[in-house]
Amino acid sequence: MLNRNLLILFCCQLVAATGSVVMVTLGSIIGAQLTQVPALATLPISLMVVITALSTIPAALLMRRFGRPIGFAVGCLSALTASALTLWAVSQGSFLGFCCAMSALGINMAFSQQYRFAAIESVGLARAGRAVSFVLLGAVGGALLGPYLVQHSARVNPSAPYDLALLVLCGLYLLGAFLVSALRMAKPTEDNATSDRGRSVRELLRQPVFVVAVLGGTAGYGVMSFLMTATPLSMHQVDGYSLAETAAVIRAHVLGMYLPSLVSGLLIDRLGVLRMMSAGAVILLAALLTGMDGHSLGHYTWALILLGVGWNFLYVGGTTMLTFAYRDSERFRAQAFNEFCVFGTAATGSLLAGTTMHLFGWFNTAAVPLPLLVITLGALFWVRRSPLLARQGRATEQSA
Repeated sequence: MLNRNLLILFCCQLVAATGSVVMVTLGSIIGAQLTQVPALATLPISLMVVITALSTIPAALLMRRFGRPIGFAVGCLSALTASALTLWAVSQGSFLGFCCAMSALGINMAFSQQYRFAAIESVGLARAGRAVSFVLLGAVGGALLGPYLVQHSARVNPSAPYDLALLVLCGLYLLGAFLVSALRMAKPTEDNATSDRGRSVRELLRQPVFVVAVLGGTAGYGVMSFLMTATPLSMHQVDGYSLAETAAVIRAHVLGMYLPSLVSGLLIDRLGVLRMMSAGAVILLAALLTGMDGHSLGHYTWALILLGVGWNFLYVGGTTMLTFAYRDSERFRAQAFNEFCVFGTAATGSLLAGTTMHLFGWFNTAAVPLPLLVITLGALFWVRRSPLLARQGRATEQSA
């Protein structure tokens, strides 16, 4: 299954994950240092996710028009700008500048989240689950490198603890822009002068499988974003854990997000996408209950590990299920709608995380997403007998 494109996308995912880990680890901490209003500490991260949501449709349109390599290069250059702007904002003590930097990073995330769709297009729908899980596995490197950069940067220059990490990110994003230029993707075909212009989003939404696929990805990313955004604030600012301990928990979380990709593609082939997504929702429920149980380092660590594993199962499963419900001529509009829903919900969760933590504390913050996961499990049960799932399951078995 491995080919040139998948290896490039694997490396680009590593770069993107490294940047995300560094920024998520530092985002609320830098935000708290640059603002006098505690409830606004997570605003920069929230803006990043909001801009990601708002950029998903423009990103899809740009890639439909000019191709994925150009779109991915735009994303890398946006992240390079974000890293440089963060350096300036921290040196000047500018909260507004940091908000602008995180917004620029959000543009990058709108593009980099589509690495998984480019992977599917590089191998075909029958191997979608394995392709997505392989590319996401690249983020394991980011899970290791990101926290190391945060800790080593603080040791090298305690008076400017973030500078080295941000400078390294600038170099990595420049490397990413070079790598994506080597991708060899088929030219976009949607909306060409052909008889098949595909169904509208409204028509796609009449398919229960499409709706549930979008719901699964939305629930997984929304819950993960909400709790992950709140965790550094709760640990470092409220409970007094060190930056190193906070970074270690975030590292464990990101490993929990991406290490399951070693097996998640195979599990989809063996168990089916429906069981995979249901397991993800149940694991997310366990993560919330673990977080609600206490404030110890063990509680934070296990809650965030489970949060990562549950996210992986729902996210990979939801992405795979989504491909069952659209044709090639519809892929950009279907993917854009999915990404908008996913990151719109993630943005809402991220925006609410800081305020919820400030007003109601960690226990109530962990309890908020419970109803969404119950609804997701009910929806997965609803589509269990869908002919689309059965047909695609047979196709996967034949390609194995």
